[in-house]
Amino acid sequence: MEPNISKLRNIGISAHIDSGKTTLTERILFYTRRIRAMHEVKGADGVGATMDSMELERERGITIASAATHCLWAGHRINIIDTPGHVDFTMEVERALRVLDAAILVLCAVAGVQSQSLTVDRQMRRYGIPRIVFINKCDRVGANPSRVMTHLRERLALNPVMLQLPLGLEEKFVGVVDLIQMKTLKFEGTAGEKIVVGDIAAENMEEALAAREQMLDSLSMFSDALTEAVLEERVDEELIHQTIRKAVLNHQIVPVLMGSAYKNKGIQALLDAVVRYLPGPEEIVQEAIDLDKDESVCTLSAKPDDPAVAFAFKLEDGRFGQLTYLRIYQGRLKRDSTLVNSRNSKEHRVGRLVRMHADRMEDIQEAITGDIVAIFGVDCQSGDTFTDGGRRVSMTAMHVPDPVVSLSIKPCDIKSEENMSKALRRFAKEDPTFRTHVDPETQQTVIQGMGELHLEVYIERMKREYKAQVEVSAPQVAYRETITKTVHYDYVHKKQTGGAGQYGKVCGYIEPMEEGQSEFVDKITGGSIPRQYIPAVEKGFVEMLKKGPLVHAPMERVRVVLEDGNYHPVDSKEVAFLEAAKGAWRQVIHQAGPQILEPIVRVAVDGPPDFSGAILGSLSQRRGMILGQQEEAGQMHIEAEVPLAEMFGYATALRSITEGKAAFSMEFVRYMPAPLNIAQALVEQARQKFDR
Repeated sequence: MEPNISKLRNIGISAHIDSGKTTLTERILFYTRRIRAMHEVKGADGVGATMDSMELERERGITIASAATHCLWAGHRINIIDTPGHVDFTMEVERALRVLDAAILVLCAVAGVQSQSLTVDRQMRRYGIPRIVFINKCDRVGANPSRVMTHLRERLALNPVMLQLPLGLEEKFVGVVDLIQMKTLKFEGTAGEKIVVGDIAAENMEEALAAREQMLDSLSMFSDALTEAVLEERVDEELIHQTIRKAVLNHQIVPVLMGSAYKNKGIQALLDAVVRYLPGPEEIVQEAIDLDKDESVCTLSAKPDDPAVAFAFKLEDGRFGQLTYLRIYQGRLKRDSTLVNSRNSKEHRVGRLVRMHADRMEDIQEAITGDIVAIFGVDCQSGDTFTDGGRRVSMTAMHVPDPVVSLSIKPCDIKSEENMSKALRRFAKEDPTFRTHVDPETQQTVIQGMGELHLEVYIERMKREYKAQVEVSAPQVAYRETITKTVHYDYVHKKQTGGAGQYGKVCGYIEPMEEGQSEFVDKITGGSIPRQYIPAVEKGFVEMLKKGPLVHAPMERVRVVLEDGNYHPVDSKEVAFLEAAKGAWRQVIHQAGPQILEPIVRVAVDGPPDFSGAILGSLSQRRGMILGQQEEAGQMHIEAEVPLAEMFGYATALRSITEGKAAFSMEFVRYMPAPLNIAQALVEQARQKFDR
């Protein structure tokens, strides 16, 4: 029988780190009977949560990679993606929300809206994701759902509507008051699997009635029928559910539920809300770019019989080759069918079609609109669109943030070098925020990522999964050198060793420039040096400009002028004038006042105004020059120019001083002379390095 896509839900579970996302997912899988027993994140039994299948995830007790699963509840199939909470792995959240129809935003009842909550909220808004808020950890000391509601309004600018009240708080938390049924829900049994529905106690009735009235007032703003029913005192539960669903789909409200995932309370009611209020695939308008019609925007249908369109949002290196996660936006996908990559028009056969349950696979024969599945052996990139060949369309790309932290790595032996290369190719393909390149000046292999933990995890994976032993160090800063004085040169290169000798004479001067790359100027007149030898002179000077006299850095802002010279009709040749230029350079360069230039970057920091003093202080400590600051929309924007060498480790330092609530970006501006003490230290380092 054809599956009913109106009874399909694609949801993500997102939150700040340690808010309880993975624990919540574990409970959902248990109550929907996908797993037989619940395990804890970094639990004492050593098993770990189902969705944290990576060894590193279980060791550290954090989610590193998003994981997909599916389950059944109340006749609905729910596809779930559990995402990381740490900002370093924000790309995993980004790619998940790009293909999901809705989400559960998990907030801690004590901490409320935190830094990554803000980031997740921005991501949900970017993709137009309706969401339900689940206030978790109501059993913790200091739990205060009312304060979290204030955070939702003030910090996230949402319109939260509380559908439940906590039945007790902290150690007295036993369940919730359902404001729609006006009943209490207590979750009993060894694993909270038994729901006991009861009447509201007299001491709680006044608070419950006030909260219900507030809920109805908020909802009646979006339904004339509900407003009329409230005035006539004939409100029924189904009308409330319909109003909530319509308002959620229109992004007018955010329903708020609460519980304690760890104590097994409130999860079943949350699942009821997911199937009641969140949209199915057919209720979300999906747009694509029509490549056959001048890249105009077209709307996809949710009909399974229309031409297939699928989007590759995640890649993994599996045991049987590359595993490509697909979200099907239109049509159907069958095993042994053919897919066409819209980017390069390559055809691929679907050899194996699976649904994922964390790291386990379940083979299926067919998938339809709205399904999230995986296929093997397809060589593609993250963000590629696939069709069945009937229509050339491309889905809009997911947002990829730029990396902010970099490290240099080098293999410890030949075997590790080969394995390191394999690992880097795989990681860069799977994760768009992980980038790698070889610095052309330092010849170091540089890796870039979203944070120090991000890179630390990949380095650890290189060692464990690829047996690649690597040494890690901060990358060398790309310094430059220049000169400060004009000096004249007059140099003769002579070499006579029997037979044909070498002879070349060059005269001229070297002068500093205000800005720009170094240059060679030919002012020879009268044929004192034949024209065929001028390129050799230029080549000699250019080679010397590649390594300055202080730290062997390339030289900038230097003009070399050739004014005069001499040649010998027999002994002069190109190599003689090449060596003459090099000799002239060595003769005078130390008299030209050589100077080290350091790269300067413009740094833009955005964070709460409360931390502006700490941010300004952190930039000043890094020899930063503050350019300006201004407050916009409750955020302080600060710009400064800082030496690049001082910015290593700043991402971690900034998170520390701002409780993770600030972010920064930087771009190269120019080179500036390094202070004397910095220059002396660099010269000493270079002397020790090159003297070895």
